Amino acid sequence: MIQKLLPSLVLAALLGQAPAADYQAVPNWYKLAPGRPQMGNMHGDIAVSSKGEVYVSVMDPKAALQVYAPDGTFLRVVLNAPPDFHGFVIHKESGGEFIYGARLGTGQILKLTLDGSEVLNIPPTAVPDEYKSAVKDGKTVVRFTSMDVAPNGDLFVTDGYSSDYVHRFDKAGKYLKSFGGKKEPFGFKTLHKIAIDPRFDPPRIIGCDRANLRVVHLSLDGEFRGVIAKDLLLPAAVAIHGDHAVIGEIKGRVTILDKAGAIVAQMGANTAADEVGTNKTEPDKWRTGVVTAPHGVACNERGDVFVSEYNIYGRIHRFNRP
Repeated sequence: MIQKLLPSLVLAALLGQAPAADYQAVPNWYKLAPGRPQMGNMHGDIAVSSKGEVYVSVMDPKAALQVYAPDGTFLRVVLNAPPDFHGFVIHKESGGEFIYGARLGTGQILKLTLDGSEVLNIPPTAVPDEYKSAVKDGKTVVRFTSMDVAPNGDLFVTDGYSSDYVHRFDKAGKYLKSFGGKKEPFGFKTLHKIAIDPRFDPPRIIGCDRANLRVVHLSLDGEFRGVIAKDLLLPAAVAIHGDHAVIGEIKGRVTILDKAGAIVAQMGANTAADEVGTNKTEPDKWRTGVVTAPHGVACNERGDVFVSEYNIYGRIHRFNRP
């Protein structure tokens, strides 16, 4: 009842939340590498290091994982990074910060240093064939779309473009188990991207069940914990910051949820039907603060939101939190 009576800005202030109006879109915040006319065909992800550097993956063998400074200045390309990191994270652990990425094309799971040196390579054959559903050249394959790292170092990877199973490995790459899938009680339809959700004890997995228009919770042991939010615009990506979950919706919006799943803020909404959910929206139609097809989301330490698009030209948004 209180929520119906109080103006949204006052309510947000009382709850310690930032409404959409308080997130400021930053125009033209990044600068491409010299001589590069566009970022590159983007069907990947985005992550932010502890230094505030922004890493973004594109489908370009010569510049597959690009790094931008906090002010948007182009810094470098990560050497040896593959051009099919559909989903990746930067994880800080005792040995430093590392890139963990799931390859869509080859089905490999990689751990790299921030400069691109390979630390771990889990082949797709590590997943038992009984949990695979895609077929290529007469063989069952995986089509990994996302992954994250649990506090104990275990790796969780989703086969979001195929079986919708989540596969668990230990920190050394040993296969442990698989769970999820298209059958009940999960009933997934493109479990596109996942993240470890540390807001709970023990931590959980939060997942974007895209074609079901919902965001869900799973235990780390594979128990379905329920639906967090539903009726979203094809939720495709998720990142956790503080008490909030940032959801990128590929049909043209970004939604921020609180721990209970209530909407805290929404931004970037695009009502042009011909611009959303497609990778072909051209730069002359781009507008500051208006998204077209969010495919990756990330936050820096202060809670600014970064959004990578599904777009053949490549585009990143930045929304600053006050």
